[in-house]
Amino acid sequence: MLEVTDICSSYGEAKVLDRVSIRVGQGEIVALLGRNGMGKTSLVRSIMSLGSPSVTSGSVILDGVNLSAMRSHQVANQGIGYVPQGRRLFQSLTVLEHLQMLERKTPGAWSVRRVFDAFPRLEERKHHRGNQLSGGERQMLAIGRSLMTGPKIILMDEPTEGLAPVAVENVESILGTLRGEGLGILLVEQNLYSAMAVADRVYILETGRVVWEGLPEALMADQNTLHRYLGIH
Repeated sequence: MLEVTDICSSYGEAKVLDRVSIRVGQGEIVALLGRNGMGKTSLVRSIMSLGSPSVTSGSVILDGVNLSAMRSHQVANQGIGYVPQGRRLFQSLTVLEHLQMLERKTPGAWSVRRVFDAFPRLEERKHHRGNQLSGGERQMLAIGRSLMTGPKIILMDEPTEGLAPVAVENVESILGTLRGEGLGILLVEQNLYSAMAVADRVYILETGRVVWEGLPEALMADQNTLHRYLGIH
């Protein structure tokens, strides 16, 4: 479904991605791991064509459509949703306003009602503003907001960051539900054990390159790789 091939990106003269290739299939959760500064967020931003870093070569193809020359809103319209690190909600808008802002009639797009059915807590808090929500509620809203565009693939950057254990478990449950509905998910995650709880496949980035790929169970059995690239003892 999503094929990223030989992507190279840079911030000015500093190369941050060096011929990175990954794929995410329909109904598949793919975890992207690596220590801080290894290029994970840069890859997600490159796929979304956010302009920084600059993509210098390579291709991003979704269902046979080349997205490489598209602007970010065009990439989103093709079916890639984005849940950025830090949620990036509008503090002055209510939960309901966040969702209504993106409501559309196109096939596959979620309705506000469907989001509330998937996240009952959001309906309970629908008149609360972004700055009145807990960390877990903000993450639910960030995910719900991305679903309003009717994506085929969702890029999630650190969805469990700063969350209490019960909220982390809730996010994991949400990811499993979305996978069951056929969405592909590229999951950037620092929480190794949370990622391993949901991932179907794993890539590890080191200094902007893919240095390992495989199944979660293979990674967890590979103590050398865990230590070398993730600092896990």
